[in-house]
Amino acid sequence: MNFTVSVVIPAYNVAAFVSKAVFSALQQTEVFEVLIVDDGSTDETLKLALNLQKMDSRVKVFQHDKGKNLGRSASRNLGIQRATGNYIAFLDADDFYLEKRFENDKRIFQGALKCDGVYNAVGFSFYRPATATEQVKYVLCTVSKRIPPSELFAGIVSSKYGLLHLNGLTVLKSVFDETGLFNQELVVAEDSDIIFKMALKCVLEPGIIDRPVAKRGIHENNIFDKENVYQTYTIKLYESLFFWSYTAQITVDKKDLILKWLWFFKFRQGNSLFRNCVYWCTLVTRERQFLLSKLSIKYFPIIRYRQMLFPFLFK
Repeated sequence: MNFTVSVVIPAYNVAAFVSKAVFSALQQTEVFEVLIVDDGSTDETLKLALNLQKMDSRVKVFQHDKGKNLGRSASRNLGIQRATGNYIAFLDADDFYLEKRFENDKRIFQGALKCDGVYNAVGFSFYRPATATEQVKYVLCTVSKRIPPSELFAGIVSSKYGLLHLNGLTVLKSVFDETGLFNQELVVAEDSDIIFKMALKCVLEPGIIDRPVAKRGIHENNIFDKENVYQTYTIKLYESLFFWSYTAQITVDKKDLILKWLWFFKFRQGNSLFRNCVYWCTLVTRERQFLLSKLSIKYFPIIRYRQMLFPFLFK
């Protein structure tokens, strides 16, 4: 299979950054096309994108119906659907690739008997002054060790070995037949959702994990550091994974892990036992297979709270 990479770039009001992102993709010899999906921008983003399309035939610009703003997931999905390369890579419009971004990925894909995707480290680039905390925290988004594909989900769902970023991921286009497209109901954490699904369903091999192949742009308009937004959607992420796991025929041990982290974040909300029992009922009502499994008993809130409710039994 030819190593033709389609780079999908969702773009919303990123006139200050989009040209740098596109040029960083075009300089990669493996890039077959760059798909810019304008998400209803109100600045000069669309105009710049159309100019880039005139400059290089590999650049293709798309919009949603009537130029609507539908969000990052819908924009990436449109890019995937319109892509004609054999492989898909992602790049946010305020980020950029480094030199030889896909060179090692190509080598891994061509040398492996079975490989659905390759993940790599991603660094950070500040477009504003960085605080002392940020200089320590935002150095490299990666994993701390080379993880066998069968163990990848367990290693990243808990952040035990680190995190993966979309900018460092290259996958076969056919991967989305297994995982489905991006969840458009997630305002944030949609990237973690699809990465977790890939780790559960596909063979993802480690590429370059000790140095970046791309960099994230950090500026005043980033939302990845807005904790209140992520607190809401982190639970929605695990709910999405949970319901998907039943349609995707994920093994029981992996479903167990998903539920472990779903309830971890639910309990952190500090809800009453009654409210958590009601929540459990919504899970079993929506997914009847869950009701008929041992996991429904294991994660019934009274069972989870048993040591607090009946401390005398554990003395």
